Amino acid sequence: MKYKIFVSGVQKELQDERFAVKELIAEHVLLKEYFKVFLFEDSPAKGKSSKSAYIDEVRKCDIYLGILGNEYGAVGRNILSATEEEFRESQRTGRETLIYINGKDETKRDKRLSKLISEIRDEDTGYKYKRFNNIPELKNSIYESLIDFLREKGIVGRAAFDSAICEDAGFSDIDEDKVRRFLLTAKNQRNFPLSLDAPVKDVLTHLNLLKSRKPTNAAVLLFGKNPYKFFLQAEVKRLHLHGVEIEKPFETYHIYKGTIFEQVDNALGFVLDRLKRPVIPEPRKAATLRPFEIPEFVIREAIVNAVAHRDYNSSASVQVNFFTDRIKIWNPGKLPSQLTVDLLKKPHPSFPHNPLICEPFYLARYIERAGSGTVEMIKQCRKHNLPEPEFIQKMGHFITVIWKDIFTEKYLSELGLTERQIKAVKLVKEKGKITNKEYQVICEVSRQTAARELSCMMKLNILFI
Repeated sequence: MKYKIFVSGVQKELQDERFAVKELIAEHVLLKEYFKVFLFEDSPAKGKSSKSAYIDEVRKCDIYLGILGNEYGAVGRNILSATEEEFRESQRTGRETLIYINGKDETKRDKRLSKLISEIRDEDTGYKYKRFNNIPELKNSIYESLIDFLREKGIVGRAAFDSAICEDAGFSDIDEDKVRRFLLTAKNQRNFPLSLDAPVKDVLTHLNLLKSRKPTNAAVLLFGKNPYKFFLQAEVKRLHLHGVEIEKPFETYHIYKGTIFEQVDNALGFVLDRLKRPVIPEPRKAATLRPFEIPEFVIREAIVNAVAHRDYNSSASVQVNFFTDRIKIWNPGKLPSQLTVDLLKKPHPSFPHNPLICEPFYLARYIERAGSGTVEMIKQCRKHNLPEPEFIQKMGHFITVIWKDIFTEKYLSELGLTERQIKAVKLVKEKGKITNKEYQVICEVSRQTAARELSCMMKLNILFI
C-alpha cells in the first residue's frame, strides 16, 4: 500500500518547492516504497472546475502537505484561496496535515496568509508545522515528518533497516568464506564463543541476523557475496583532490562496494596510502617509518562510524574526500536524539543507529561499545598537535572533518590574517610555495604590499623561507 500525499501551495510562487517534494519521494529508497505524490501540474482536471478537482484530490489523499510562502493566492467566490480551501477540506475530513512555512519575516507575508499561519501555530489546533529557508531544509523536514508517519503506522522502527528481512535474498547469497574469516577474527579479538567450524546458520542466529529463518539486511551487508545487488546505496565514494576545494579534474575517484567490512578496509587503505609518513634514516640500521601525519585511529574511527551509523534508508552514499589540508567524511543520517555535537566531545553512552551492524563490528574490534571513540579521536589529535576533529550535522548528513595541520581557516582568522593572506596559505598548501609575484597576482596588490604581508606571515611562523 502506498500513502497518497496531496501537495498544496501557491503554484507560481512555490513551483520549485512543490516539485522538490515529488523529487524527494521519487529518489528516496524507503519513501518511494510507501508514498506517492499528487501534484496538480501533473494531472490537470478534465471536465471539472479546478476547484472541484482540487477538493476531490484532497478527499482521496492520506496526507495533506501544505507549503506556505508570502502570497495568499487568487481567491474564489467564497473569498478563500485554493490553498486555504484545500487546508479547510483537510481539516474538515481529518486528514494527516503537515505544514511547512517559508521564512520568518511576517512583514513580507500577505495578511490573510499570516492569519492562517497564526491559526495553524495555535497549540490547541494540534497541527504539525515546521519552518524552512531553502529547498534542502524543506526536503529534510519533510523526510523527518514522513519517517515519523511511518513509525506511527508501525512500518518502521528504531532498527527498521538492519533487522528487516532482505527481500529476494537467501542463504546462497551469504559468503561462507567471509563468515569464517569473521569467526576467526572475533574469536581472537573478543573470545567469540562459537567454534570456527560452526554452521553459517548458527553464526547468523547467534548474531541475531536471521528473521523468520531468512537473512536480514544486516546479514547481507556484513557477509553477502554481492550486497550491492540488493542495496545500491551501500557504497563508499572516495575522491582525491589536488587542492582545498572540490574542483575537477580529480586526482582519483573510485567507488567501494562489497561488504561493509570491505568498504571500511578499502576506504581506510585509500587514506593511509596518501598520508605523509616520513622515513627516518639511521646509521647502520634499517630505515624506520615515522607515524602517519594523522593518527591512524582517528581516520579509522571516522570511517567506521560513517559506515556503521549511517542511515541505510537514504539513497545517498558515504563519501571520503581527501584534500591537501584535510580529510572530510560524509554519511547520510543524523545523530540520535539523545546526542548532540557538543556531547560527542565528552564521555557519553553509545546509541547505535544500526545495532545489528554494530555488534559484529564490535566483535571484529572495528568499534568499542562505550561511546568513547570521538573522545579518543580528539585526545589523539591534541597529542599530535593537530586541531580537534570537527563534527557537523548538516542537511540530513553527519560530517567529520580531520585537519592535517593546525593552519585551518578558523585558526588563521584568529591570528588576525586577512582574506588575502588566508588565500595565500591555501595556495601554499596546494603547491608547496608562493612567490612575491604570485601573491601580487592572486591578491591584486602591489609588490610592496605583497612583501609586507608575506613578511608578516613569516614572523608568525606560518610561512618559511
